[in-house]
Order: sequence, then C-alpha cells, then structure tokens
Amino acid sequence: MANPFLTVNDEPILLSQALKYLQAAGKLQPMITDILREYILDRELQSRPDLDVPAASIEQSVVNFRLERNLSDPQAFQQWLESNRMTYEAFHEQIVSGFKREKLKLSVVQPQLEEYFQERKPALDAVVLSRISLNDYELAETLFSRLKESDTRFEELAREYSITNERSFNGMMGAVAWSTFPDSLKVVLQQTIPGQIVGPLEVEGGWCIFRVDELLEASLDNPQLKQRLQNELFERWLNQQLQSVKITLNIQD
Repeated sequence: MANPFLTVNDEPILLSQALKYLQAAGKLQPMITDILREYILDRELQSRPDLDVPAASIEQSVVNFRLERNLSDPQAFQQWLESNRMTYEAFHEQIVSGFKREKLKLSVVQPQLEEYFQERKPALDAVVLSRISLNDYELAETLFSRLKESDTRFEELAREYSITNERSFNGMMGAVAWSTFPDSLKVVLQQTIPGQIVGPLEVEGGWCIFRVDELLEASLDNPQLKQRLQNELFERWLNQQLQSVKITLNIQD
C-alpha cells in the first residue's frame, strides 16, 4: 500500500484521495496551476547557471531576515523554524531561490520593459483632481460663476455644497488614472492645465465642477511602477510557458 499523504484521526489519506477532495471542492485546478508554475521556474533556474548568487549575498540576506524579525537569538530562530515546519537547510534554500527568481525575472523582462512601458503609458498617466458634485445644473452654473468671478475658494464651496464623499476632503479626489475616465470627460480634462477649473460637466446623471490640481506623467523612475510592470511582464512570460506545457493527471487509486 502506498504511503499516506496525510493522516487524519489515525486514518490514512492517500494522495489520490486528497486530490479527489480538492477536485470536489473546486480547488484542484488552482493547485495544479501553482504546481506547474513552480515546475517551470525550477526547470528554468536549473538550466541557468548565470543566475547563481554569491554566498556573501545569501548570508547577508539571512542576517537581515533575522534582524528584521527579531530572530537574532539562535533559540528564537530555531523556534521560528519549527513553528513554520522548516529546517535551516530548507530556509536557506528558500533564500537562495528568492535571489535566483528575482535575477530570472529581470533577465526575462528587462529587454521588453521600455517597450511595454510605452505601450501601457496612456493607461498609467494620471491627474490629481478636486471636484464639486451636484444634482442641480443651475446651482452648478452659479457656483462655477462664483469661482470664476470672485475670490471664493474652491475648497469652501466643496465643503458646503458637494454631495459626494470628497466634500470631507475639501473636494479632493486625489490621483485618478486617465484610463478610468469616460472618453467625453477625458477629452475635456486633458485640455486643461494645473489650477484650471472646468464645468459644469455631466457625470453619471449629476453635474461636476472640476479643478485640475496636478498632471502626473508615468515614469520608470518611479520604483513602485517599475516593479509593477516587471511583475506584469514576468506573469505574462509565465503564462506563455504554461500554455506550452503538456500534462496528464492521474487521480485513480
């Protein structure tokens, strides 16, 4: 008899039965996908000696990991390993694998990153907006005229008259990606300059007065954006690899 995959209440559960349970719960396919991803990454890492990591970098990463989690004490670190059902060797291999995967990701995405950024840029550029939202067009016209013809502050009118949640923040919406705007609204707002007030514009059955506070142009100099695009490209590469994998699933006893 095959060794049990799990033992529950002294009753052995074979791997085939565990897979059937996952299938019944609708969780078998996600698990298979995770296994295939790890298989693809493992095979790729094994075939790439150029991804080897200097021992000094690994050891420094181990030190940093332990310091960040207050695990510098050997006993505390051992308890952490045991609570995570992990040997030191497995932990060390996890650190090494993390380094190699990051190097693999960069080697895969770097040649395509600039082109991909330019392709995605129209959807990544954003604008910082403030708005006053109203149900009544005549009131919207009146407030717009007051803003254009007097020293009335936009923030004051937003607090007093706006019907949306932004009123609590003086009308400020924050940064909004251009890709989220309806085309009709985007055309108008993209012709403005910071500080300009436009409106009233019809939005979802109501009327809005907008102030353009700042134009935010996407750039690869932004570390968070660069990391996001690298991850997207790597996921695309991984999915392409998944499409070419041939698998056979056997869950019979």
